[in-house]
Amino acid sequence: MKTLLDEIISTPNIETLHYEPKDFKPDADVRWCAGCGNYAILSPIQRFMPDLGVPKEKLVFVSGIGCSGRFPYYMDTYGFHGIHGRAIAIASGLKIARPDLSVWVATGDGDNMSIGGNHFIHGCRRNVDINVLMFNNEVYSLTKGQYSPTSHRGQITKSSPLGVLDEPFNPAALALGSGASFVARGIDKDRKYLQYLFERAANHKGFAFIEIYSNCVIFNDGAFDIYTSKGNKEEHTVMLEHGKPLIFGKEKDKGIKLDGFKPVVVSLTDGKHSVDDLLVHDEQDSTLAFILANMTYNSDLPRPLGVIQSIERDTYDQEVHDQIQHEIDTKGEGDIMELMKGGESWEVK
Repeated sequence: MKTLLDEIISTPNIETLHYEPKDFKPDADVRWCAGCGNYAILSPIQRFMPDLGVPKEKLVFVSGIGCSGRFPYYMDTYGFHGIHGRAIAIASGLKIARPDLSVWVATGDGDNMSIGGNHFIHGCRRNVDINVLMFNNEVYSLTKGQYSPTSHRGQITKSSPLGVLDEPFNPAALALGSGASFVARGIDKDRKYLQYLFERAANHKGFAFIEIYSNCVIFNDGAFDIYTSKGNKEEHTVMLEHGKPLIFGKEKDKGIKLDGFKPVVVSLTDGKHSVDDLLVHDEQDSTLAFILANMTYNSDLPRPLGVIQSIERDTYDQEVHDQIQHEIDTKGEGDIMELMKGGESWEVK
């Protein structure tokens, strides 16, 4: 007997699919500023899509408002350009109604962390099976350079000429605290690694959140140079690899160890510490994930990049369909008119 979910989902014959990156490039001009980091996000997504093995008609990109909002126009798939901050709400509803779709969200630090913040935390909490790519340039760019929820204290912008007074959101920590089952961080200039993160997110069952540092060449140029420029990135970033110790530095001569629950940098060449003393990454350790995420704004520590957490738990969309199926199995098909006329009613005289 077919369930409701079986009737919705039709499994494609993957073997008959043969796409190339060019198949995901629409006949449209990409209208971002020259040098915008978003180009470096679009390209690996288009290169990755053929490997996903999903028919184009089952791929959907949803966006809100901001420079990231144009993303659906630049993917030759189905797309939805929503209103400000509502991309995750739209994507959640779409995934629940059509669980056979591969649903992706393109959003920014303003769109997702400010007006869309409430939808974000509840999307994480519910563990809806969608993939959220947040382009973080630490400024509002489309509206011409105001400070955003991820701008740093003291940052000079059009709306903070004397310097930002707010403490910035830590997107990775916020996602973890809200219950996201997959949390990762990448940088626009590392396209190959971004492609790997997209693959990991696509293969994850649940809410997958990737924070991507994206340079805004006009209003916040160079914000991430310390993590991307040659000679600096090795000293100021640490790549997270499951089951491997946290080693960094140009000469791979430094590491991270825990002093209680506090991460500290140690030298591997001073004769006092060895690789055996270092913290070993475990993507399934939620406590460790918080420790790593909270390294983000500590100037004494390298910035963690990679998959911070990947755990499995039930998804909201699957539970919705299981709940409906249970009702069908125990009570039979419902009557929509009876449902609409049911419940309490009052006559007002």
